[in-house]
Amino acid sequence: MVNKRRRRKRRVCSFCADKNAKIDYKNTGKLSKYITERGKILPRRISGTCAKHQRELTTAIKRARNIALLPYTID
Repeated sequence: MVNKRRRRKRRVCSFCADKNAKIDYKNTGKLSKYITERGKILPRRISGTCAKHQRELTTAIKRARNIALLPYTID
């Protein structure tokens, strides 16, 4: 019996694929997709974003939290 490792299909960054998609702190619907139910920001390896867009996404989430558009924690 040979143990073969399954290779998962690599996720493509949704912001790189769609050039018109902008990361904006006011768009809470899009930002909430990258937050867990506990309020944590999803890491790159799970969300599938590239490093550049992950940095932009993180700053946008933090800005939205700062002006109370997104909660810090979800109770």
